[in-house]
Amino acid sequence: MTAIRVLLADDHHLVRTGFRVILETEDDFEVVGEASDGEQAVRMVSAVNPDVVLMDVRMPGVDGLTATRRITATPDGPAVLILTTFDRDDYLFAALEAGASGFLLKNGTPEALIDAVRV
Repeated sequence: MTAIRVLLADDHHLVRTGFRVILETEDDFEVVGEASDGEQAVRMVSAVNPDVVLMDVRMPGVDGLTATRRITATPDGPAVLILTTFDRDDYLFAALEAGASGFLLKNGTPEALIDAVRV
């Protein structure tokens, strides 16, 4: 079975570490990189070739929505799953408009995160 390759993009190191720990409990996930801002996430996509990018909405410099737009504009790019602490409809609509495959609140369960990445 081929592992689902995941890139984590969040400006908080503890959040990235938590996501990594959750995902690496599953045999079918491989975390292939971590980015602390949107610009770094865009650069890392071509370097590590993930299947899925877990993208925070609000980050310094290039935000997650702009980075998502850039990533999803590339042919055969990875799916982007937006993660946020902000339960706002405008973020949801902006994320989907930017090409995100999904939108998940950070206060969800580990099982919801795992399921969303698999989908």
